[in-house]
Amino acid sequence: MMHTAVGWHVEMEFTEDDQHTRAVAMVRLPDGSEVRAHGHASRHYTDSNQPRVGEEIAGARALNELAMQMLDKAHREIDDASGRVSHPIHV
Repeated sequence: MMHTAVGWHVEMEFTEDDQHTRAVAMVRLPDGSEVRAHGHASRHYTDSNQPRVGEEIAGARALNELAMQMLDKAHREIDDASGRVSHPIHV
């Protein structure tokens, strides 16, 4: 039996100012669909300016949201294929 390897490429983009970092995560799936999610981080005015930390927090939040959307998509596809309502997929 032969197995096919599938790869997903996740793209991340960041926008920043002195106080806020916003991240957008996007994955293109083999079925042609795209899933996008957003994350946000805010720097307290007393914290030192560390853009990398803001990117890590905003990026992690975007990836977490992306993961939840992927679970929801998989759940809908299971229901559509089975013709019934299944239990939600939890992390």
